[in-house]
Amino acid sequence: MTALSHVTITLAPARVTALVGPNGAGKSTLFDCLAGTLHPRRHQGLITLGGTDITSRPAHARTRLGIARTFQRLAVFPSLSVEENVRLGAEQGRVRGDPAAVERSLRLFGLAGPVRHRAAADLPTGTLRRVELARALAGRPHTLLLDEPAAGLDADETAALARILAALAADGLTVLVVEHDPDLVAGIAHTVHTMEGGRILP
Repeated sequence: MTALSHVTITLAPARVTALVGPNGAGKSTLFDCLAGTLHPRRHQGLITLGGTDITSRPAHARTRLGIARTFQRLAVFPSLSVEENVRLGAEQGRVRGDPAAVERSLRLFGLAGPVRHRAAADLPTGTLRRVELARALAGRPHTLLLDEPAAGLDADETAALARILAALAADGLTVLVVEHDPDLVAGIAHTVHTMEGGRILP
């Protein structure tokens, strides 16, 4: 079975693009192809960045090129502190070792206070989502891929996330969101693509 077929999507700077559709539609497969954790079969797909073919580039190389991502299932290091998790993002990103970028990310997501010293293992889901986002931004990416960022968040946390994502896009960031929350999508997306059966519907 082919997970994706004849899919074309363009992500524009300073805009939030949302990808919606039922489970099994191919959203996560497309997302993983863009992030570099999956690769199209040879000669059956092409992924470009600024006109350059990056189809064969692995995920860590794409991170260096300025493509950051978050995960549907939280992917933080539980034994590390909030600040240490965010610093890892700065070390792996497009602009590496920038202490100011770490501090900006911590402040943006409300993590600059005492919580910065707490181990991730001790924190609730809403805070961990913010840690993951802060880590993604600490490497100063130009493109941010978010896989169900509102999963596990309450209404207030989701509203705060929407405000931050809208502000990041307004500052020039390219954002792709795979999301099931229709209110979040309606509130932030400039473009919405619906997927079904491995295709983007017209």
